Amino acid sequence: MKNLKNYLNENHNFDKSTMFGICSLIMVISGVFGFIFEFIFYYFNGGMKTFYWQGGNFIPWINIYAIGAILIFFLAYKYRKNALKVYVISSLSSGLLEYFSGLFIYIIGDGLRYWDYNTEILNFGNIQGFVCLRSFILFGLAGFLVIYLVVPFCFNLAKKMNKKKFLIISITLISIIFIDEIYNLLIARLFHLPRASVVYQKLGLKYYY
Repeated sequence: MKNLKNYLNENHNFDKSTMFGICSLIMVISGVFGFIFEFIFYYFNGGMKTFYWQGGNFIPWINIYAIGAILIFFLAYKYRKNALKVYVISSLSSGLLEYFSGLFIYIIGDGLRYWDYNTEILNFGNIQGFVCLRSFILFGLAGFLVIYLVVPFCFNLAKKMNKKKFLIISITLISIIFIDEIYNLLIARLFHLPRASVVYQKLGLKYYY
Protein backbone atom coordinates (compact mmCIF):
# COMPACT_ATOMS: atom_id res chain seq x y z
CA MET A 1 0.00 0.00 0.00
CA LYS A 2 2.85 2.38 0.87
CA ASN A 3 4.59 1.63 -2.43
CA LEU A 4 1.38 2.33 -4.34
CA LYS A 5 0.91 5.62 -2.48
CA ASN A 6 4.47 6.64 -3.35
CA TYR A 7 3.88 5.66 -6.97
CA LEU A 8 0.75 7.81 -7.15
CA ASN A 9 2.24 10.87 -5.48
CA GLU A 10 5.88 10.96 -6.54
CA ASN A 11 7.23 12.39 -9.78
CA HIS A 12 9.05 9.58 -11.55
CA ASN A 13 11.80 10.84 -13.78
CA PHE A 14 13.85 8.44 -15.89
CA ASP A 15 16.38 9.12 -18.62
CA LYS A 16 15.47 8.18 -22.20
CA SER A 17 17.29 4.85 -22.27
CA THR A 18 15.72 3.68 -18.99
CA MET A 19 12.28 4.78 -20.17
CA PHE A 20 12.84 2.78 -23.36
CA GLY A 21 13.62 -0.25 -21.20
CA ILE A 22 10.50 0.36 -19.11
CA CYS A 23 8.30 0.60 -22.21
CA SER A 24 9.89 -2.57 -23.56
CA LEU A 25 9.03 -4.46 -20.37
CA ILE A 26 5.47 -3.11 -20.38
CA MET A 27 5.05 -4.46 -23.91
CA VAL A 28 6.55 -7.84 -23.05
CA ILE A 29 4.42 -8.33 -19.93
CA SER A 30 1.21 -7.08 -21.56
CA GLY A 31 1.66 -9.17 -24.70
CA VAL A 32 2.19 -12.32 -22.64
CA PHE A 33 -0.81 -11.44 -20.46
CA GLY A 34 -2.90 -11.03 -23.62
CA PHE A 35 -1.90 -14.49 -24.79
CA ILE A 36 -2.80 -16.06 -21.43
CA PHE A 37 -6.15 -14.23 -21.36
CA GLU A 38 -7.11 -15.38 -24.85
CA PHE A 39 -5.82 -18.90 -24.23
CA ILE A 40 -8.24 -19.18 -21.29
CA PHE A 41 -11.13 -17.27 -22.90
CA TYR A 42 -11.21 -19.34 -26.09
CA TYR A 43 -11.19 -22.53 -24.03
CA PHE A 44 -14.54 -21.42 -22.57
CA ASN A 45 -15.71 -19.91 -25.85
CA GLY A 46 -15.09 -23.24 -27.59
CA GLY A 47 -17.23 -25.17 -25.15
CA MET A 48 -14.43 -26.15 -22.74
CA LYS A 49 -13.40 -29.06 -24.96
CA THR A 50 -9.94 -28.00 -26.03
CA PHE A 51 -7.36 -25.24 -25.72
CA TYR A 52 -6.48 -23.04 -28.69
CA TRP A 53 -3.16 -21.39 -29.43
CA GLN A 54 -3.61 -17.67 -30.03
CA GLY A 55 -1.48 -15.17 -31.94
CA GLY A 56 0.77 -15.63 -34.93
CA ASN A 57 4.12 -15.93 -33.15
CA PHE A 58 6.31 -18.75 -31.91
CA ILE A 59 6.48 -16.99 -28.54
CA PRO A 60 3.24 -16.87 -26.48
CA TRP A 61 2.72 -13.15 -27.02
CA ILE A 62 0.03 -11.10 -28.81
CA ASN A 63 1.08 -7.77 -30.27
CA ILE A 64 -2.18 -5.82 -30.06
CA TYR A 65 -2.21 -6.19 -26.26
CA ALA A 66 1.31 -4.83 -26.09
CA ILE A 67 0.41 -1.88 -28.31
CA GLY A 68 -2.73 -1.24 -26.29
CA ALA A 69 -0.78 -1.26 -23.03
CA ILE A 70 1.72 1.32 -24.31
CA LEU A 71 -1.16 3.45 -25.57
CA ILE A 72 -2.80 3.28 -22.13
CA PHE A 73 0.49 4.10 -20.42
CA PHE A 74 1.09 7.25 -22.45
CA LEU A 75 -2.53 8.45 -22.33
CA ALA A 76 -3.63 7.48 -18.82
CA TYR A 77 -0.50 7.50 -16.64
CA LYS A 78 -0.73 11.21 -15.83
CA TYR A 79 -4.28 10.61 -14.56
CA ARG A 80 -3.22 7.72 -12.27
CA LYS A 81 -4.70 9.48 -9.20
CA ASN A 82 -8.13 9.37 -10.82
CA ALA A 83 -9.23 5.76 -11.32
CA LEU A 84 -12.37 6.74 -13.27
CA LYS A 85 -10.35 8.68 -15.84
CA VAL A 86 -7.90 5.78 -16.14
CA TYR A 87 -10.81 3.41 -16.80
CA VAL A 88 -12.51 5.64 -19.39
CA ILE A 89 -9.28 6.45 -21.23
CA SER A 90 -8.24 2.79 -21.24
CA SER A 91 -11.62 1.62 -22.54
CA LEU A 92 -11.91 4.20 -25.29
CA SER A 93 -8.31 4.16 -26.52
CA SER A 94 -8.07 0.36 -26.57
CA GLY A 95 -11.53 -0.01 -28.06
CA LEU A 96 -10.70 2.36 -30.89
CA LEU A 97 -7.37 0.63 -31.43
CA GLU A 98 -9.09 -2.75 -31.71
CA TYR A 99 -11.84 -1.49 -34.00
CA PHE A 100 -9.61 0.33 -36.48
CA SER A 101 -6.96 -2.41 -36.40
CA GLY A 102 -9.59 -5.00 -37.24
CA LEU A 103 -11.10 -2.80 -39.94
CA PHE A 104 -7.68 -2.07 -41.47
CA ILE A 105 -6.76 -5.77 -41.61
CA TYR A 106 -10.18 -6.54 -43.10
CA ILE A 107 -9.75 -3.93 -45.85
CA ILE A 108 -6.16 -4.65 -46.88
CA GLY A 109 -6.60 -8.40 -46.40
CA ASP A 110 -9.66 -8.61 -48.64
CA GLY A 111 -12.01 -9.76 -45.90
CA LEU A 112 -9.37 -11.26 -43.62
CA ARG A 113 -10.22 -11.25 -39.89
CA TYR A 114 -7.85 -12.02 -37.04
CA TRP A 115 -10.81 -11.95 -34.66
CA ASP A 116 -14.57 -11.91 -35.13
CA TYR A 117 -16.93 -11.10 -32.27
CA ASN A 118 -19.82 -12.34 -34.39
CA THR A 119 -18.76 -15.89 -33.53
CA GLU A 120 -17.97 -15.40 -29.83
CA ILE A 121 -19.88 -15.64 -26.59
CA LEU A 122 -20.97 -12.52 -24.68
CA ASN A 123 -20.71 -10.42 -27.85
CA PHE A 124 -23.38 -7.85 -26.90
CA GLY A 125 -22.81 -4.39 -28.37
CA ASN A 126 -21.00 -6.00 -31.28
CA ILE A 127 -19.86 -3.55 -33.98
CA GLN A 128 -19.12 -5.32 -37.29
CA GLY A 129 -17.36 -8.10 -35.42
CA PHE A 130 -14.36 -5.89 -34.67
CA VAL A 131 -15.25 -4.77 -31.17
CA CYS A 132 -18.03 -5.29 -28.62
CA LEU A 133 -19.13 -3.96 -25.24
CA ARG A 134 -17.44 -6.84 -23.43
CA SER A 135 -14.09 -5.87 -24.87
CA PHE A 136 -14.61 -2.21 -23.91
CA ILE A 137 -15.36 -3.23 -20.32
CA LEU A 138 -12.38 -5.59 -20.13
CA PHE A 139 -10.05 -3.01 -21.68
CA GLY A 140 -10.92 -0.63 -18.85
CA LEU A 141 -10.07 -3.31 -16.30
CA ALA A 142 -6.88 -4.11 -18.19
CA GLY A 143 -6.02 -0.41 -17.94
CA PHE A 144 -6.11 -0.76 -14.16
CA LEU A 145 -3.66 -3.66 -14.38
CA VAL A 146 -1.34 -1.62 -16.60
CA ILE A 147 -1.40 1.62 -14.61
CA TYR A 148 -1.61 0.21 -11.08
CA LEU A 149 0.35 -3.02 -11.37
CA VAL A 150 2.55 -3.37 -14.47
CA VAL A 151 3.86 0.21 -14.62
CA PRO A 152 4.77 0.50 -10.91
CA PHE A 153 6.41 -2.94 -11.11
CA CYS A 154 8.55 -1.80 -14.06
CA PHE A 155 9.34 1.52 -12.36
CA ASN A 156 10.42 -0.25 -9.18
CA LEU A 157 12.55 -2.71 -11.14
CA ALA A 158 14.24 0.12 -13.04
CA LYS A 159 15.05 1.91 -9.78
CA LYS A 160 16.38 -1.12 -7.91
CA MET A 161 18.36 -2.86 -10.63
CA ASN A 162 21.67 -1.83 -12.06
CA LYS A 163 20.83 0.26 -15.12
CA LYS A 164 22.99 -1.77 -17.49
CA LYS A 165 21.47 -5.08 -16.36
CA PHE A 166 17.96 -3.66 -16.52
CA LEU A 167 18.46 -2.48 -20.10
CA ILE A 168 20.12 -5.72 -21.19
CA ILE A 169 17.20 -7.78 -19.86
CA SER A 170 14.40 -5.54 -21.13
CA ILE A 171 15.89 -4.85 -24.57
CA THR A 172 16.87 -8.50 -25.08
CA LEU A 173 13.33 -9.66 -24.31
CA ILE A 174 11.66 -7.16 -26.64
CA SER A 175 14.25 -7.82 -29.37
CA ILE A 176 13.53 -11.57 -29.31
CA ILE A 177 9.82 -10.83 -29.64
CA PHE A 178 10.34 -8.35 -32.47
CA ILE A 179 12.49 -10.86 -34.37
CA ASP A 180 9.65 -13.35 -33.97
CA GLU A 181 7.19 -10.72 -35.24
CA ILE A 182 9.32 -9.71 -38.23
CA TYR A 183 9.87 -13.33 -39.23
CA ASN A 184 6.17 -14.26 -39.14
CA LEU A 185 4.80 -11.02 -40.58
CA LEU A 186 7.41 -10.37 -43.26
CA ILE A 187 10.26 -12.82 -43.82
CA ALA A 188 8.12 -15.98 -43.82
CA ARG A 189 5.71 -14.40 -46.31
CA LEU A 190 8.41 -13.06 -48.65
CA PHE A 191 10.46 -16.26 -48.77
CA HIS A 192 7.59 -18.73 -48.38
CA LEU A 193 8.93 -20.12 -45.12
CA PRO A 194 6.75 -21.88 -42.51
CA ARG A 195 5.04 -19.45 -40.16
CA ALA A 196 4.45 -20.15 -36.49
CA SER A 197 0.78 -21.03 -37.06
CA VAL A 198 1.72 -23.65 -39.67
CA VAL A 199 4.42 -25.19 -37.49
CA TYR A 200 2.19 -25.35 -34.42
CA GLN A 201 -0.74 -26.84 -36.32
CA LYS A 202 1.55 -29.58 -37.64
CA LEU A 203 2.53 -30.24 -34.01
CA GLY A 204 -1.13 -30.72 -33.16
CA LEU A 205 -2.04 -27.35 -31.64
CA LYS A 206 -5.39 -25.88 -32.61
CA TYR A 207 -6.20 -22.30 -33.59
CA TYR A 208 -9.53 -20.54 -33.16
CA TYR A 209 -10.80 -18.68 -36.25
